[in-house]
Amino acid sequence: MTDLITKSAVKEQLEGQNVAGDFYDALDEEVATVLENAARRAEENDRKTVQPRDL
Repeated sequence: MTDLITKSAVKEQLEGQNVAGDFYDALDEEVATVLENAARRAEENDRKTVQPRDL
């Protein structure tokens, strides 16, 4: 599976917080699920373009 998030961006967003090593994998899986659901919703609406409203 391709990494969908970057550790540096997550660390920057969570400035001042410690981040557990396994957090990144869990976050990456969550993002993958969101993308899969958005793609399915676009397809269900007969579109090939995923739009913000699919989130």
